[in-house]
Amino acid sequence: MSGIVLSASVRQNLLSLQSTAQLLATTQNNLSTGKKVNSALDNPTNFFTAQGLDNRASDISNLLDGIGNGVQVLQAANTGITSLQKLVDSAKSIANQVLQSSVGYSTKSSVTSTALTGATATDLLGSSSTAVTGSVANNDNTSSAVAITGSTKVSGTAGTASNNLATGITSGETLVVNGTTFTFVTGTSSTGTSIGIGDSVTNLLSAIQTQTGVTASITAGAITLTPPAAGLTLSGSSGTLAKLGLTAVGDGLSGQTLTVGATGGGTATSITFGLGTGQVKSLNDLNTALAANNLQASIDTTGKITLTTTNDAASATIGTIGGTSAASSQAFNGLTAAAPVADTTAQTQRSSLVSQYNNVLAQINTTAADASFNGVNLLNGDTLKLTFNENGKSTLSITGVTFNTGGLGLSNLTSGTDFLDNNSANKVITLLNSASSTLRSEASTLGSNLSVVQIRQDFNKNLINVLQTGSSNLTLADTNEEAANSQALSPRQSIAVSALSLANQSQASVLQLLR
Repeated sequence: MSGIVLSASVRQNLLSLQSTAQLLATTQNNLSTGKKVNSALDNPTNFFTAQGLDNRASDISNLLDGIGNGVQVLQAANTGITSLQKLVDSAKSIANQVLQSSVGYSTKSSVTSTALTGATATDLLGSSSTAVTGSVANNDNTSSAVAITGSTKVSGTAGTASNNLATGITSGETLVVNGTTFTFVTGTSSTGTSIGIGDSVTNLLSAIQTQTGVTASITAGAITLTPPAAGLTLSGSSGTLAKLGLTAVGDGLSGQTLTVGATGGGTATSITFGLGTGQVKSLNDLNTALAANNLQASIDTTGKITLTTTNDAASATIGTIGGTSAASSQAFNGLTAAAPVADTTAQTQRSSLVSQYNNVLAQINTTAADASFNGVNLLNGDTLKLTFNENGKSTLSITGVTFNTGGLGLSNLTSGTDFLDNNSANKVITLLNSASSTLRSEASTLGSNLSVVQIRQDFNKNLINVLQTGSSNLTLADTNEEAANSQALSPRQSIAVSALSLANQSQASVLQLLR
């Protein structure tokens, strides 16, 4: 080529043709690849920026599979909770059948008092069945007649007001008037509830009136004790009443106490009979006081009060009976409740319900164990960790729970021990209600986590689209523009070829002259 000499016009036309051909080739390449930047040579800045965006989009895209698996793990756990809730409801239905079935005992534990004269459902207090008579001994060894009539008044004669008490009483003995205890002490003076053995009858009566509210007086040798509306009760240590020439008040309940030990898991009962605030007068009052101890009361026409366990505690035996009303010669003395008698048919039915209940609990365990996806079970204590961005700094850890029967606070029942009465069924229902609340709470937590994961999943998908669009904007060619360029370059190339041909023709004319 160094030996060939081209004219300036030919060389100029050749360069123009080469430039056009190069532009046409570039345009055709852009059309074929769809990109205007195919390598770093085309546009280094755009090429490497687009490559960085594509790489990040690819990394985030790789995380989508893990996020998608996380969504399925959460949905599997949520499905498991839904099934567990149905099983708990089924177990609750079985427990409710116990409440709807027969009591389970042909005879419940009960105790019955002796007949209380005058006692009725509206007034359990009754009255003294006898007039209590006796004498208050004086220091001159004479006796004075005394008459005590239950809830009205006590009257009698006691010599003169200055007579001292009986010498037969020793220090430490007691006299109880309407629940207030008077203790006899050595000496001739009385203070409060301490009565001097050598003190006068008048001072004893004054102390009784001051400390108990019982009106006590002596006029011309006649004693009068007028009780308040709640009535009058007298008792004392061994021999005290006899030494005073008195016998115990009859069987009226006014002022007496009754205690019943805890029955069937209930609260022990402690009541006082009377008309005062908080005291028991009627059958309704008594039943209100007994309710917390799983007991109920009834009274017959003879005045006998019967305490019986409620259906809730039909399997229980009534607790120990105590109080002043259970003292010697009193209405509740010597009462010991017998154990209830089971109804064989009813207990067989209840035993069947125990088996059904245990079968449901077995399904709770297997359902919780099966609620897994891809080896992760959020209902069996596993933890799910999800990563949302390419550098691993955006994560979410979801701690699983153990929702077998133990985790839900449930346990198998024992035939012959559980579901015997309403109380045992209600205890199970309470546990099932708690398990139900636990399931609902965890379902809410899982729903919240699922929402977060799905939001991040959608966010990553949209972010990938943004990154890829940004990369495309930097590298993709405008096909309309490239097509227009191609169309424009085609005639330009033809013109360049024609111009080169014309330039060569001028040289051919010189050659003709040489010939």
